[in-house]
Amino acid sequence: MADLATTTHRVSGGYDIHIAEAGDPSAPAVVFIHGSGPGASGASNFRSNIDAFVEAGYRVILPDLIGYGASSKPEGLDYTLQLFTDTLYEALIAHGITSASLVGNSLGGGIALLMTLNHPEFTKNLVLMAAGCVAERESYFVMPGIAKMVSNFGSPDFDLAEQKRLVSNLVHPDFAPNISDELVAERFAVARTQPKDVIMRMRTPDLSPRLPEITQPVFVLWGLNDEFCPEAHSRMFLDHCPDVRAITFGRTGHWVQVERAAEFNAYAIEFLNARR
Repeated sequence: MADLATTTHRVSGGYDIHIAEAGDPSAPAVVFIHGSGPGASGASNFRSNIDAFVEAGYRVILPDLIGYGASSKPEGLDYTLQLFTDTLYEALIAHGITSASLVGNSLGGGIALLMTLNHPEFTKNLVLMAAGCVAERESYFVMPGIAKMVSNFGSPDFDLAEQKRLVSNLVHPDFAPNISDELVAERFAVARTQPKDVIMRMRTPDLSPRLPEITQPVFVLWGLNDEFCPEAHSRMFLDHCPDVRAITFGRTGHWVQVERAAEFNAYAIEFLNARR
């Protein structure tokens, strides 16, 4: 894998946002925004994609959201979509990025959408994998994947076996044997530093009424068997965004960029190249 350079930026509220990157600093920037869940981070969620995008001539930016990875993990506050978005945007600007293509998975897709709505001049294109925040928060709670995510996260009983179970829940059963011990260990090390608040006090709005405001080109990729964000939500983008295309993958869960890495890399790079 390409070597990652790392930087930390202090943002409003006194929080630190960690950013890893790879590729030519003068190349077009692609910001990969990870989803939620115990142990998530920019590098671990997109490890299967970094090299392909660097080789295609892109500057790969891998931030850790507030509460995740090596970024600040405050307790005693609500982790709102606005908080995630504002702290990330401020860190990206501090990092010298004023325009980028955004690649977002799950919660990261919702952050990409809100950043685009708040700062339309910043976003060139959107690549969204099982984007969240396009339905009422409560409607996600009835999804079977959410029920399977109940765990001992945040307690001394949380262990590697529980971490592996949580990661395996994100993918289709066909792919679960491919989850490496290294990935589980990497996420477990992060999870042990996270407060419960990052999951228990996450607050997300329904951005679907605002989808018609997204005028940038949008590429939506979804796993048909996603148990967290229903594949039917891809229709919202097709119905309401003026410039959108979508692909659905069979026998695929919540992690298209991992489960279908080679195809995801090829399709997404082709999409970005056509709009370069």
